[in-house]
Amino acid sequence: MRLVILDNYDLASEWAAKYICNRIIQFKPGQDKYFTLGLPTGLPRNHPESYHSYMWNNFFKHIDIDPNNAHILDGNAADLQAECDAFEKKIKEAGGIDLFVGGIGPDGHIAFNEPGSSLVSRTRLKTLAMDTILANAKYFDGDLSKVPTMALTVGVGTVMDAREVMILITGAHKAFALYKAIEEGVNHMWTVSAFQQHPRTIFVCDEDATLELRVKTVKYFKGLMHVHNKLVDPLYSMKEGN
Repeated sequence: MRLVILDNYDLASEWAAKYICNRIIQFKPGQDKYFTLGLPTGLPRNHPESYHSYMWNNFFKHIDIDPNNAHILDGNAADLQAECDAFEKKIKEAGGIDLFVGGIGPDGHIAFNEPGSSLVSRTRLKTLAMDTILANAKYFDGDLSKVPTMALTVGVGTVMDAREVMILITGAHKAFALYKAIEEGVNHMWTVSAFQQHPRTIFVCDEDATLELRVKTVKYFKGLMHVHNKLVDPLYSMKEGN
């Protein structure tokens, strides 16, 4: 497990972006290599707060991705279980996930695998915890009645099957979750802790997120930054990757 600690949110984001860029180029993506995460149920794809809209507005429309290679769970599918099963099948047909990138909630949930989720779970329909609903209310003008209460999500087991996992954790409000993720044992009440057992996990965080960690832990991982920085320097180009 790697823990990469940067001074602030912007530097953490920049380091993660460079790492992802290098991994994509090293991977040499083709027509059948793709993947992304989940979409709250109950919202049409064109709803401004749907996960589909969020990903397109903040990422996909800024890169040269073929829309056919962007696979997002459809929370309005007629048969939600069939939608989840089909998503798992698409992952297998793609050869598995090479790099899963995700964040966590203050309660340590990864994707929408809320506290208490099975650590071997697969893509499924999940009831959202009240903390998650409250955290998302800001996207719905503070109106809790408009916030979805259920979501389709990849499971912890689905993510554990990825060849590599990157988790971004920033802000003091997620410091206790980072502590639970790396300094305590694996616990289904803190689903992010499952990645202690993944052979290739990278946690990328800012200084604020380390506030609950032991001083010794922070010093240890900061002492490895010269090694971690070799993962993003040099920054590869697609021309070099080919």
